[in-house]
Amino acid sequence: MGKIIAVANQKGGVGKTTTAINLAAALAVLEHKTLLVDADPQANATSGVGYDPKKIKTSVYECIIDNVDVKNTILTTETPNLDLLPAHIDLVGAEIEMINLPSREKMMRAALAKVKEEYEFIILDCSPSLGLITLNALSAADSVIIPIQCEYFALEGLGKLLQTIKIVQERLNPELEIEGILLTMYDGRLNLCNQVVEEVKTHFQQIVFDTIVHRNIKLSEAPSFGKTIIMHDAASRGALNYLHLAREVLQKNKMTRMKQSDKIINVEEN
Repeated sequence: MGKIIAVANQKGGVGKTTTAINLAAALAVLEHKTLLVDADPQANATSGVGYDPKKIKTSVYECIIDNVDVKNTILTTETPNLDLLPAHIDLVGAEIEMINLPSREKMMRAALAKVKEEYEFIILDCSPSLGLITLNALSAADSVIIPIQCEYFALEGLGKLLQTIKIVQERLNPELEIEGILLTMYDGRLNLCNQVVEEVKTHFQQIVFDTIVHRNIKLSEAPSFGKTIIMHDAASRGALNYLHLAREVLQKNKMTRMKQSDKIINVEEN
């Protein structure tokens, strides 16, 4: 069964979509079948892997609102093992349409349940808000990655996001875990960046990824070519950063599965 990981932060410009696209691509090139889900009305993840959102006819919107089968909406990408569930601008209206629907926070979970068995990882790119679509993503996810920019206001709003995650855990999705906090846009020449890294690691310790994503020109320009960083320049620092992150995620999930197996064995022995 696939693991669903949401990439979320209500602050814009923290590398959220960049992380969703390139973590998904890195997992895929490491030979793990991966689905990238664009759950952001801006549809940047869709354009970032080479599709024009204006030409998308069926998207995550139709899957949630009109019960269109996800399997009929998924698109292939040029990255081996990476598929896309695209978005388009209609997703903006989804929150209004969902308000009066029963189980409105769990509609994305129901849609993705149809394909969860077919992928090892499903990566959700959330919108930069804490609205109903993001709540749907967190309700559907097994875990959440929180990207944080290495700048002065890095921790601004993080408390609110963590509180939202706690509410989701209590009311909608008790299985939701924090996969990790990811430091992005790091520039080692700046003392401020180093101070932010130390502050985040001091406050959050074990849930901070070892991987730090550096500022990288190739990483910034890749979306303008409709390519993941690995397809754009596999030797760039950005590509290496996300491959390292993917290996961290794989190692963490390998350890988690080992612990779960041990628990099952202990239960059976007792």
